[in-house]
Amino acid sequence: MAFSLQHHTHVSLRGSRVVRRRDFLKASAAFGAAAGALSWTDVLAARADELRDRGMSCILLWMSGGPSQFETFSPKPGHANGGETKAIDTSVAGIQIAENLPHMAKIADELAIIRSMTSKEGNHQRATYLLHHGYLPMASVKHPTLGANVADQIGNAASELPSFVQIGGRLPNSGGGGLLGVDYDPLIIQSASKPPQNTTPSSEATRFARRMQLLESMQGDFAAAGGAQVVADQLKVAKRATDMIHSPRMAVFDIEREPEQVRESYGSGEFAAGCLMARRLVEQGVTFVEVHARGWDTHQDNFAAVRNLCGNVDQPSARLIADLKERGMLDKTLVLWMGEFGRTPQINPRGGRDHFPKAFNVALAGGGVRGGQVIGATNDAGTEVTDRPVLIPDLFRSVYHTLGIDADYENMSGGGRPIKIVDGGEVVEELFS
Repeated sequence: MAFSLQHHTHVSLRGSRVVRRRDFLKASAAFGAAAGALSWTDVLAARADELRDRGMSCILLWMSGGPSQFETFSPKPGHANGGETKAIDTSVAGIQIAENLPHMAKIADELAIIRSMTSKEGNHQRATYLLHHGYLPMASVKHPTLGANVADQIGNAASELPSFVQIGGRLPNSGGGGLLGVDYDPLIIQSASKPPQNTTPSSEATRFARRMQLLESMQGDFAAAGGAQVVADQLKVAKRATDMIHSPRMAVFDIEREPEQVRESYGSGEFAAGCLMARRLVEQGVTFVEVHARGWDTHQDNFAAVRNLCGNVDQPSARLIADLKERGMLDKTLVLWMGEFGRTPQINPRGGRDHFPKAFNVALAGGGVRGGQVIGATNDAGTEVTDRPVLIPDLFRSVYHTLGIDADYENMSGGGRPIKIVDGGEVVEELFS
């Protein structure tokens, strides 16, 4: 009887998620005529297949350290707090951004710039966690990161390529699969200009398979002594890695296969290579790619530092968006440009700007987002949000909405507690109107 009840309600899925009662009732009504032919499991599977068939993906361009809003998308040239940074016109009449982003200015008609992001977290570690998970860190819960949730909801588990890739090395507090498990941890690419580390098969396939069988048998004693889950996770990761490195699709990681003209259009440097690889990955069905640009913690010599940093990311970011559009991929690829917080309006004695989560900016493009607009505003000094404040849950809910993911979906923590993908917040409707 217990088995039959679980089969028909399917309260637990893979031990890590729960389905809300109202979703069950909603789906039951929608599938009323077919209820005799479809189980609740079938209904969920159909919904998951529908999401995956849409082919949506997301690329997160992460500016680690907290980029200055004044020197990027929210300049204040008429105020002392704006410093020496000038504003330039963009491809959209009435919208200006900082002179440091001339390439992004040319594709402003694709950008939705939120100038009224606001948070209370000014600590790098906690803010990075918050802007990757939508939650603050908790000792009792291992939240899945944004990329893991997206991979879980719309990734293709049968693909030889991972659904979640981070380019530019591991970023502290950016998270992984969390309570979803190791299946949803990201593949870490240290450098996009080189092949991924340890991906060259050391022997032919048959011999390699024998080695894997030997490894599994050697771990049997540890598994029997209470380490079964650890062993299972390790073998699962090893098998997926094995399938990937023996696949011809590994060529997607080789950006040298792109025509020279295409490579040059992205510019030079690691971030440029990362953006090009990100485009190649989503083109091959990878669901979530994160590309890191480090060094944005400009406590001193802010203006020269941000000028150089923007020089590294401006052309690649703009070219990525333009390239996606030219290939007919932008409508199904959401691009996010952001960091963990902004910088202080006041310039410190070292010519730098310190941490400022109270008002900062995020830029979005693609995925159905309406470009050519600015959402929200700050006062002339840049010290206060004066129009349309956008909270972190609002941003996350909007991202999931764009990708067709239910932000109220609940995963189950190890302690039996249901955890929504997003806690609270409202969709920023202006992004889509």
